[in-house]
Amino acid sequence: MAALAGANLIYGAGMTESGVTFDYAQYVLDNDMARMIKHTVQGIPVSDESLDLADIHAVGSFGDYLSLDSTLRHMRDLSTPRFMDRRVREDWKAMGGKDAYAAAKVAAVEILQEHHPEPLPGEAADQIDAVLHEAEVRGGVS
Repeated sequence: MAALAGANLIYGAGMTESGVTFDYAQYVLDNDMARMIKHTVQGIPVSDESLDLADIHAVGSFGDYLSLDSTLRHMRDLSTPRFMDRRVREDWKAMGGKDAYAAAKVAAVEILQEHHPEPLPGEAADQIDAVLHEAEVRGGVS
């Protein structure tokens, strides 16, 4: 992750076709990825509890850690994608087999139908209107 060290801008969310097209479902997927990147660059806590040293000592060098409850619990602490499904194929298919894009499309439609943003304060809306009016007068907006 050294390439992301200090990065504070992720560009192109929702873009397809080299930015010619924007896709709401792609935007939702990209937002999910950006959220996980943001979580990762904040660092990973390393402590006796987060490493679960008691399990390491109990299981040993060549034991099965994947079946432990603590592995599942800590895995979810570090990586919780909303749309990427990590179940084995048989379980995924049994639960409907919806791919990440299809799930994101459902979420995007829900956001578009149900989200109601807070209105801008009056002075901000007035300033934006003034800038747009000035651009129209100068011929920059059609």
